[in-house]
Amino acid sequence: MLMQPMLLRLKQRFPDSVIDLLAPPWTLSLLKQIPEVSDVIINPFPHGALQLAARYRLGKQLRSARYDTVYVLPNSLKSALSPFFANIPQRTGFVGEIRYGLLNDARKLDKTILPLMVERFAQLAEAADEDIQRPIPHPRLSVSEETRQQVLHKLGLTLQQPVAIFCPGAEYGPSKRWPVAYFAALAQELSQRGYAVWIIGSPKDKQVSEEIAAQSNGCCRNLCGETEISDAIALLSGAALVISNDSGLMHLSAALDRPMLAIFGSSSPQFTPPLSDQAQVIQLDLPCSPCFKRECPLEHFNCMMQLTPEKIVQYIPIIPSKQP
Repeated sequence: MLMQPMLLRLKQRFPDSVIDLLAPPWTLSLLKQIPEVSDVIINPFPHGALQLAARYRLGKQLRSARYDTVYVLPNSLKSALSPFFANIPQRTGFVGEIRYGLLNDARKLDKTILPLMVERFAQLAEAADEDIQRPIPHPRLSVSEETRQQVLHKLGLTLQQPVAIFCPGAEYGPSKRWPVAYFAALAQELSQRGYAVWIIGSPKDKQVSEEIAAQSNGCCRNLCGETEISDAIALLSGAALVISNDSGLMHLSAALDRPMLAIFGSSSPQFTPPLSDQAQVIQLDLPCSPCFKRECPLEHFNCMMQLTPEKIVQYIPIIPSKQP
């Protein structure tokens, strides 16, 4: 979602352009909902895998499309290989892992001028000697009432009472996850206030979500592993409140402009905040955070452990927000 303003700017600069994305398979249903995207090409390479020969073969396959320009968003050396092998005339990206040669429009990133990831992507949409246009629009997704009702019916759900959705996953690692017991306690509080509580996430989040549901004494409906990304987007669009770790679902909730409490621990909202006026970031101002580590290097996890449910409860609306 953080690249959508970049795509929008490219369409402004080049109205007749056709924009295809090379992306992981799990992003397919999301990317097809972004209006600036023409087609999605599956990137078959798992994170960290070099597979040089396979990247060369992919590059050769891409040559037939005769692309004029490629924007390489990841900063890794590996991500620049297939575009180079594809002989795309202009290959734009930040220098990253010493990618001179692979990129022929390699730009140096000034993190003090562009602290946010969304700003860095937007900069790539401009000519090399041009500044980004401000204000940068927030990423936005929309869901029709018909689509939302279809997903609700498929899963046996309704919006007859206000819905709070938990997003307890965080792909990066444990240090970004609010504790299970805290989610469970919050679920009981929300239930007492008249909310239905749903948990959504990927199959990887299923065990954590089952623990939350069990510890909440039946106050949660666990939907982890039961939904595609498109289903999750539809469900989030109907939420009166979202409580999320710093994760992909947090950014989807922000793009849907739903009321949200975004919980930050080891990561920083100064880099990847939820881009919505309805989102409220909650974090503790501790000297050890943000550390950007996958696990707490000090082994106390204070950035999350000290952010108790009692501290989160004060941010919950007394009267649930109106359903969409």
